[in-house]
Order: sequence, then structure tokens, then C-alpha cells
Amino acid sequence: QVQLVESGGGLVQAGGSLRLSCAASGRTFSPYKVGWFRQTPGKERDFVLGINWSATTTAYADSVKGRFTISRDNAKNTVYLQMNSLKPEDTAVYYCAATDRIYDSLPTRRTEYQYWGQGTQVTVSS
Repeated sequence: QVQLVESGGGLVQAGGSLRLSCAASGRTFSPYKVGWFRQTPGKERDFVLGINWSATTTAYADSVKGRFTISRDNAKNTVYLQMNSLKPEDTAVYYCAATDRIYDSLPTRRTEYQYWGQGTQVTVSS
């Protein structure tokens, strides 16, 4: 089992940037596919970006294409979410998730991920 801890959230003005980190412990992280999700009160937890174990394949939600990027450093057991040109509608709790299950493509549904972090709050002021 792998444990995930997110960090890097905070308050930023619209147009600003933040970088979130997802640090893994407990098992070798490299085989895991990792996704970032976000959730606002009363709404579903939505997929934002995902990355495969070798960082050769990524997936993005349309709402963040061109603004957010995902990367990973398996030597550091860490996945990063770089968020640029932030908008107030990006305000949410951001979660990282991981899975070692086999899928035909990068998983984008919450139910496809086995392990979750506790989340980190991102607030974008207008």
C-alpha cells in the first residue's frame, strides 16, 4: 500500500501560479499511475490531470489544458502539478490519487484509483 501526502496549496491571486506536490511513501512509487482531482463543496470530485508511470502519457481535463502541467520524479517518489494562469474557478481542494491497476488508457474516474491523499486547499482570489 502507498501513502500519499499533498502539499503546496494556498491563496493566490488570479493569474498567479502554484505548484502542488504529491509525495508517496510505503512502496516503490514508480509503477503507479497518478492522477490529480479537485473538489468544491457540494460537488463531485473531478479529474484534472493524470500521468503514467514513465511520464510518457498524460491526460488533461479540458478546463486546464494549456495552464496546468503534470510531471513526476520517481527517484523522489513525487508527482507535481504546476498550475499557471490560475482562475477563481480553480478554487478547490486538490487531491492526488494513485493506482497500480492495469487499464487500457490513463484512468480518469475517481473509482479507478485506489489510494488517495488528504487534499490541499487552493484558493484563487479575483
